[in-house]
Amino acid sequence: MKHWIERIADELKEWNEEKHVIASGTSISGSIHIGNSCDVFIANAIGKQLKESGEKAETIWIADDHDPLRKVPYPLPENYDKYLGMPYSNIPCPDGCCGSFVEHFEKPLFDVLDDFKIELTPYSGFEMYKNGSYDESIRIALKNAAKIRDIFNKYRQHPLANDWLPYNPICEKCGRVNTTNSYDHNEDIVSYKCECGFDGEMDITSGNGKLTWRVEWAARWKIFGVTCEPFGKDHAASGGSYDVSKVISQEIFDYKAPYPVPYEWITLNGEAMSKSQGVFFTPKQWLEIGPAESLNYFIFRSKPMKHKDFSPNMAFLDFMDQFDKVEKVYFEVEEAPSDKEGGKFKKIYEIAKINKEDSLPFRPPYRFLTVAYQIAGNNPKKIFEILKKNSQLTKDFENKEFKDLKEKELGEFNQRIENVVNWLNSYGPKFVKFQVMKKVPRLELTKEQKSFLCDLATLIEGKDFSSAEALHDEMYEILNSHGLKPQKAFQAIYKMILGQKQGPKAASFLLSLDKDFVVKRLRLEL
Repeated sequence: MKHWIERIADELKEWNEEKHVIASGTSISGSIHIGNSCDVFIANAIGKQLKESGEKAETIWIADDHDPLRKVPYPLPENYDKYLGMPYSNIPCPDGCCGSFVEHFEKPLFDVLDDFKIELTPYSGFEMYKNGSYDESIRIALKNAAKIRDIFNKYRQHPLANDWLPYNPICEKCGRVNTTNSYDHNEDIVSYKCECGFDGEMDITSGNGKLTWRVEWAARWKIFGVTCEPFGKDHAASGGSYDVSKVISQEIFDYKAPYPVPYEWITLNGEAMSKSQGVFFTPKQWLEIGPAESLNYFIFRSKPMKHKDFSPNMAFLDFMDQFDKVEKVYFEVEEAPSDKEGGKFKKIYEIAKINKEDSLPFRPPYRFLTVAYQIAGNNPKKIFEILKKNSQLTKDFENKEFKDLKEKELGEFNQRIENVVNWLNSYGPKFVKFQVMKKVPRLELTKEQKSFLCDLATLIEGKDFSSAEALHDEMYEILNSHGLKPQKAFQAIYKMILGQKQGPKAASFLLSLDKDFVVKRLRLEL
């Protein structure tokens, strides 16, 4: 069984290219999130797979930073609407922290590339126009404008004007690039009109203009020798950008279009990500709550055109349970539900894996850590002891003491604790949060609840439980003997310890606390 990344690499090898160039690109119209950065992750994985199979490959990333600003991205102020229509490359940094608008939104992505071990060569569309990289392509496009119009018109309901040219100058008067229309050219000089009323000329070698998108895309395939490119499903629609650019690439630039890898958009809590509405989640935000491999796993666990929805809220705990399971199966620390599932798990993790680890990273169960941390606070040693007491450690760590952890293991442990704390602070819903009360809360209990707590205290005082399951079973015997429903019995525990009606799983929670404290609190003595 092969992963889809491996299958793409196998098909590319059949092209018999001396070197493969896997391209990715992002429009710098705002924050780069886990949705529009899929280009980067998929391209990197394909390039990595090609290299591992003996092929020469390079992954490139092109910032579409010469495109016009169409919407003001979150959280920029409304007065940024004065830059609408202007190229991103000509817009100032919103916070004054970077050299430009483009650098401000690129930097968070560049800051995390090393975390994901992503190797790419970055290019700027703006710089390519300025340094002349596109000059010859512009000349070819202008010379073949009539042919390009015919190609476009095959996919359009309303044909383009007979004097339309595939090049948009930046208006000399208003600075906008999406309001200009070229209508004539003489060698490198293009004549244009702008909706602002200005009528002027532009030298294409100045870099103060750009090819229309679908022509530009085809042009840069040839410029870089691109053999494969991932892109969002909007470009893959029938008659969309890829279909048109493919024809232009072949008929105008005499270049075979690259192998396409379209992917479905990632939604956030069921909602389409939007840079202008502030609905997005970035790779940097992901690293705050989970390991880099877990984002790779999220992207690569299903085929690229399968819908993916991400939620950093409670659903994230379920996701981390899945990721931890797959990781343990890969390192043969845990068994898969079946041989078929085991093979699938291992293949996905192999693609998602970042470091060449030969042993399972020390990442105790994420979900349980949300409880252990709230009991122990910022005390890794005490958290470790709670994990051990509740049988939450793998066999390699069951007989270890905290002081026995190696530097690498301690680093992994602290990183996971930090991820859990960040998740609790930023995304954890109220019902998973709790705080152990320092004194017995002044909350009413029924006679039956008090008797239940007293008997439970006696049980815990007189017996050492090897597992939460064993305590859980005996708790039920006691509550039944008092004619209490489980809900009322557990509410009594949470009320007296947390001052609220709900909390984590009662048995493991009680075993995680200091035994003397639990006994006295259940007897309402402390």
